[in-house]
Amino acid sequence: MQRIIRAFSLILLALVVPASALADEGKLETIGAFAGAGASEALKKALEPKGYRVTTGGSVLCEIWLSSSVTTGKNDAQGASYTWLPESSLIAVITFPAPAIDFRKQNIPAGTYTLRSALNPVDGNHLGISPIRDFLLLIPVAVDPDPTVKFKFEELTTISKKTTGSNHPSPLSLVSTDGISTWPSVFEDENRHLVFAAKVKTAGGGESPVAFVVKGVAEQ
Repeated sequence: MQRIIRAFSLILLALVVPASALADEGKLETIGAFAGAGASEALKKALEPKGYRVTTGGSVLCEIWLSSSVTTGKNDAQGASYTWLPESSLIAVITFPAPAIDFRKQNIPAGTYTLRSALNPVDGNHLGISPIRDFLLLIPVAVDPDPTVKFKFEELTTISKKTTGSNHPSPLSLVSTDGISTWPSVFEDENRHLVFAAKVKTAGGGESPVAFVVKGVAEQ
């Protein structure tokens, strides 16, 4: 009888442990205003008064503060999914308390970064990286003090390279918002990427949905 009970207990443990691990894979909570060192006062004032903390496995992965007013426009570039989002727009500020990995498998030092919109170039070096061309580029807050500035693509990629110190800018992939029903939320998509989704306030007084990978890399 004791052997039967022991065997039954082991089966229950095998079932319970994976379930609890999955439940802890991605959690989202609301936090206070951004007060990061090294950021300009103008940048701090351009953000929502509350932020979001993403935890995985019991540890903080990142903290995100959305822009309080994103200027919209018409982006009809071929392959763009976020057609309302002009390039170089400030979407958010993100803090990584520990070193992380960007979508191109580059090392991101612990620190705080602005997230600005960009489109992948249409060339052979970027084929297959993502189903859509839309990305967010990480820029150290110390070199991006003015939230209203509009960078040209070459300028944007140049300062994003300061994130990793490599010859390539540091991206997080935007993903389609189709099918997302909970705002804000964090979830694992079909590619096993951890995605943060929220609605940003726009300059016209409305809201627009954004979703981007906070943990996960390109397949190729």
